[in-house]
Amino acid sequence: GAFTGTLTILFAFAPQSKGWIAPPAAAKVNNPVPADAKSIEAGKILYTKNCYDCHGKKGKGDGPKSGDLDKSPQDFTKEDFQKQTDGTLFWKITEGRKPMPSAKKELTEEQRWQVINYVRTLGKKS
Repeated sequence: GAFTGTLTILFAFAPQSKGWIAPPAAAKVNNPVPADAKSIEAGKILYTKNCYDCHGKKGKGDGPKSGDLDKSPQDFTKEDFQKQTDGTLFWKITEGRKPMPSAKKELTEEQRWQVINYVRTLGKKS
């Protein structure tokens, strides 16, 4: 009814990564791939091939093609990005949102989790 519609609208405008919000069930999914050196290295290779052009070498959203886009790519080093759950990031990578394509056909589920393990390292202060 009208009450649930109101809740949906309020939730849609909650401040979280410019309004791109994963469904609650997706956000709760845990990463089944351990964030070990092997997984992070695999994620880095996949990131370089699939994400670098827009998100840049260090994940700051400044890749060589970022200037051609209508929207600036997400900066993976920022706290508001890093505080999202792995499940949320998995959902976003899987679904995509223009100008970012869906990775469903490009990357296996395991590869998407590996990319998440890698981008987590971009938020760490060195």
